[in-house]
Amino acid sequence: MKSKPNTVQVSYTSVVLLRVMLSLIFIVASISHFINTENTIQRLENAKMGFSGQLLGTPQMAVILSGVVMLIAGIALLTGFKSRLAAMLLIAVLVPIMLAVQIGQVESMGPLFKNIALLGGLLFFSINSNLNYKQ
Repeated sequence: MKSKPNTVQVSYTSVVLLRVMLSLIFIVASISHFINTENTIQRLENAKMGFSGQLLGTPQMAVILSGVVMLIAGIALLTGFKSRLAAMLLIAVLVPIMLAVQIGQVESMGPLFKNIALLGGLLFFSINSNLNYKQ
């Protein structure tokens, strides 16, 4: 016998607020990647796992590329355009940043758990592609 999947009704306003608030940190971070490129590169190079920032090329390329992805996917999430894809792209950027810059450093425990919370929000949008909105 097939069981009926559990459904949850979610307030449309709460989903929009979550989407907007979640997207803003990635948009602001992307701007920082462009304006403070050298500082971001230095943080990456000084991190215990910073060498992983060179797996796809130079640290500068990694910082600029992650900034571009965060900006485009952040705006997409902000506007609700392809939210699921945008969330998955942001996860693909966030996890390597967490691993490279924050894992293994006591002073970055706060930012690490902030990013874990952000990951939870992104997982919400990547898992729930067909939300039943209640307006």
